[in-house]
Amino acid sequence: MAIKLEFEMLNTKVKNQMLGVFLLLLAALIWGIAFVAQSEAMNYIGPFTMNGTRTLLATLFLFGASFVSDKIKGKKFTLLGSTNKDTNKNLLLGGIFCGIALTTATSFQQIGIIDTTVGKAGFLTTLYIVIVPLFGLFLGKKVAWNGWVGVVLATVGMFLLCIHEQVAFQKGDVLMIICAFAFAIHILIIDKYAPLVDGIRLSMIQFAFCAVISLILAFIFEKPNLNDILRGWLPVVYAGIMSAGVGYTLQIIGQKFVPSHIAPLLLSFESVFALLAGAVILKEKMILQEYFGCALVFIAVILAQITFKKVDKK
Repeated sequence: MAIKLEFEMLNTKVKNQMLGVFLLLLAALIWGIAFVAQSEAMNYIGPFTMNGTRTLLATLFLFGASFVSDKIKGKKFTLLGSTNKDTNKNLLLGGIFCGIALTTATSFQQIGIIDTTVGKAGFLTTLYIVIVPLFGLFLGKKVAWNGWVGVVLATVGMFLLCIHEQVAFQKGDVLMIICAFAFAIHILIIDKYAPLVDGIRLSMIQFAFCAVISLILAFIFEKPNLNDILRGWLPVVYAGIMSAGVGYTLQIIGQKFVPSHIAPLLLSFESVFALLAGAVILKEKMILQEYFGCALVFIAVILAQITFKKVDKK
């Protein structure tokens, strides 16, 4: 009976991790396709206006999703979704901390890409795949040898995917590195709070915080214009609802079931999907270097998830 119970628990854990892997890859797919939308939107509005508008849309979308979810479950709708004080405290703290990290990351990314190449911006941003496990060591989270090999392979793969020109240091590169650190902190905050609270509401609160800060910065440093926003409504709506509202919520839910050192590797598939989307949708040609980079990232993700057991010499 005990053996059967242990097997069922193990089976459930494997299923949950498979679900988490699927959700994180789906988030990466949405973000990869959204790269085109975000680039297009920048033709109409500034970076802070873009971030503020899309996170405001994401907040409204997730508010509606929370309302519908509670109605389907037969629950009375409340903003925080719980009467437990500890749960609500974790939800608010997690949402604010996630919002600070996300606002920092997206702001430095949007500004930094102005003074660097798109290729280097993509590579430097994905350095969070190295930063997360390094931060994890200070938090007492050990990473197996295959996890570190996966990190190295994925880093090399990202370099081959993103860097096609001569490497030269630029001012925007510093901002992109700060962005990578902020995204790494964002992943670790989610790793801490996601298992404790409702994922949809955690995502909603982080976007509400991000929207307020980004719109304040937009009115200080830019001149937001409703006509400009409406001119670029399609990419803004996609970036707001799909990339932000759906994508980041999938990340939060997926990270409940996936170890923190594997999640960045899965999310880094964003660059792979962006490249493939360009090849399929925009008919852009991929070179051999990019195919090899894709292969390395794929191998890294598979390798990092394999569990190697020590053999008893006796």
